[in-house]
Formats: sequence, structure tokens, C-alpha cells
Amino acid sequence: MTAWEVAGVPVVIRRSARRRTVAVQVTPGAVTLYAPARVPDTKLLEILDARRDWVAGHLAGYAARSPARSAPQDGQRVPFLGQELTLHLDAVRTRPERVGNTLHLPAQSAEAHLTAWTRRACAAPYRTLMQDHAARLGVSDRLRAVHVSDTRTRWGSCSADGSIRLHWRLSRAPTEVLHYVALHEAAHLLEMNHSPRYWAHVAHHMPDWQTPRTWLRTHGHTL
Repeated sequence: MTAWEVAGVPVVIRRSARRRTVAVQVTPGAVTLYAPARVPDTKLLEILDARRDWVAGHLAGYAARSPARSAPQDGQRVPFLGQELTLHLDAVRTRPERVGNTLHLPAQSAEAHLTAWTRRACAAPYRTLMQDHAARLGVSDRLRAVHVSDTRTRWGSCSADGSIRLHWRLSRAPTEVLHYVALHEAAHLLEMNHSPRYWAHVAHHMPDWQTPRTWLRTHGHTL
């Protein structure tokens, strides 16, 4: 094990001039160390070493409860934006097609086709969702673009130029969880931080925001 690995998992360091504190984030199969730009590596390593057992414990917990992903099955039901689609695998079909609440998939490489279809299908609803939340916050003019992401460590992100990304797997989450992440990112159009003022904006529009946040931290690995 090297100094910048925990339980064989590489530690990703992300620095920001806006950050004031060091934080360690553990997600299934990933460890991220967020730090202010000027904190030296020696200090970061000291902090990491102090929390190494805690990080390793969380990684082991995720690994223990993460279900093995199986290939899509004919007749399987898949959540999608608050609805439930039934998969139909077709050996002669070459591209996915949704008919009502049935999603027809090519039997060959069904999982890849399902992922590609989901990413395309949630793009427009994600844009509408983000536009709605931006309007509620009074920042429609700051929202520049909405993209569908496929990152390993983040459910959503908001850049300084007003571009927001939401993970395609959120389309399989309960509706209130998707709305929480959308609101979370839209609020960054007001505050590019997690200050008390930022959380006040979130709480004003979603007083029970901690419930979907907890669900995502507990069950997000199942999406």
C-alpha cells in the first residue's frame, strides 16, 4: 500500500482556491480528498493517515453491500423518472425503442443499449427539471447548460459558468432524490460553496432535504 492509497483504492486530490477546509469523501470504490489550494501535501497526508481506518471501513462497507450488477433480463422492470419500464429483449432488434411502458432492447449487448438509451432519454427531462429549479431560485439567467454525466464519484456538479451536470443513474432514483440533487446544484448558481447561506436556500425550497440526501448516501450504490 502506498501513502496515497487506502485499501488498494487510489486517493484523488481535488484542490480549490475557494475551499477553506480539508474534507475526505468516500464513495463505492473511490476516495476523494478535497483541499484548499495552499495546503501542502505533507499536511494532507497527515490528515489522510489519521482517517485511514475510517476510510477503509467505509470502503469495506460499500463493497459488502454493493450488489453484483447482472445483465438486463427479459421482463425485468427498471425505474425511470418516477415510472417503471418493462424490458423486452429482442434478438433481431438493432436499437432500443420505448413503446408505452415497455422498453424494447437488442438482446446482444443489452446493458450497453440500456445505458445509452437512458442517457439520451433523460437529457430533455433533466433540462426541464433544472430550468424549473433555477426559476424557483430566481437564477434562470445564470443557467447556461444542462448535461447528463457518467462520473464515478459525483451525482451532480455545477461549474462557475453555469453548466450543470446530473448523473444518468439518478433517473432510477425516487423522484424526491432526483429533485434534491437538482435543487442542490441549482442553489450553487447562487452560492458556489456549502456555506450556511447556501443551505438556507436549499432548506427554503426543500425543508426535508436531509431525507433524500440520506437516502442517496445509503442507497445510491444500488442505482
